[in-house]
Amino acid sequence: MNRSIIDDERSGAMRLNIDELQRYSRHLIMPEVTSEGQSRLKAARVLCIGAGGLGSPAALYLAAAGVGTIGIVDFDDVDLSNLQRQILHGTKDIGRGKLESARDRLHDINPQIELELHKCRFSSENAPQLVSRYDVIVDGSDNFPTRYLSNDVCVFARKPNVYGSVFRFEGQTTVFAPHLGGPCYRCLFPEPPPPESVPNCAQAGVLGVLPGIIGMLQAIETLKLILGIGEVLVGRLLHFDALKVKFRELNLRRDPQCPVCGENPTIFAPIDYEQFCGVGDEGAIPGMSPHELKRRKDAGDPFELIDVREPFEYEIARIDGAKLIPLGEIAERLDELEREQPIIVHCHSGKRSAQAVRLLQQRGFAKVYNLEGGIDAWSEQIDPNVPQY
Repeated sequence: MNRSIIDDERSGAMRLNIDELQRYSRHLIMPEVTSEGQSRLKAARVLCIGAGGLGSPAALYLAAAGVGTIGIVDFDDVDLSNLQRQILHGTKDIGRGKLESARDRLHDINPQIELELHKCRFSSENAPQLVSRYDVIVDGSDNFPTRYLSNDVCVFARKPNVYGSVFRFEGQTTVFAPHLGGPCYRCLFPEPPPPESVPNCAQAGVLGVLPGIIGMLQAIETLKLILGIGEVLVGRLLHFDALKVKFRELNLRRDPQCPVCGENPTIFAPIDYEQFCGVGDEGAIPGMSPHELKRRKDAGDPFELIDVREPFEYEIARIDGAKLIPLGEIAERLDELEREQPIIVHCHSGKRSAQAVRLLQQRGFAKVYNLEGGIDAWSEQIDPNVPQY
């Protein structure tokens, strides 16, 4: 691709002022950019989904590069555990909304740009309207429902979707853009994986600098789309292994049977992505709130509290009285559990413990409950002395 997604009329109306000529001087002397390209950047509108690990470096570099309007969708607050990788935010921002922190940081980087802050969850109801207002979408989400949603809406709106994901020491990025000749996210992943099979960063962890590498690559691809230079990662997926410091490129093909971008599409509007990805569908899993667990503990009621996290997590934080049986061992250690007593199972956030509850139910345990929100919820609602991680 060597044609900008920003038309000449729009960019021509964006003249650079004196301050901008000095600020972007290192761009202007590049023959691939010049003042014409910088005017395209000034005219461009980019939406970042998320102000977290990927959104932070992407937004910072897009702002510094002079992208004229940056929109950010996020509804979360800054937490201490974010700061290891989410470089938009600092210690002073803990407890603030991520959008407020992002606004201050980005305007400090570049007061010349416009910021549009959308404090909401990116959903099927608002996504089409949000996406329609921007030229490029940078997907920094960390869950499958949002990835499928952003993909589908971008396909419908014919907008490039600059995708990135990270997991522990590995990351990947590409540009999904069927209207530019490449595949979409569904071409690669027609069906989502079982929700319990792929842990997120809060469960598996991530090397803090890794989102910086992938987020910067997303920013680079966004700038190339706007400037109309280089070879954009359309139809190519770039995989990075931090432990080996190796990049690997995979060629991607468009699926003619894809229900969204294929030859005979069957999906023309956003669907229920939570249901599609099986998120929140706990079936017959009974839950117990942290407050109910505390009430039972205080009353001295008989029950077993089972922690199905890993030993290293148990060393970080634990609930008094909990017995550690990692999820991978619980099927082989059923004889350690009392079948006649209620069993309350917990993990970090409630997902792994939901798996354990399903397994115990299948093995004939009738009085088994999932601690809603896991040890994180226990720390937030009951005992703040239990560290959060």
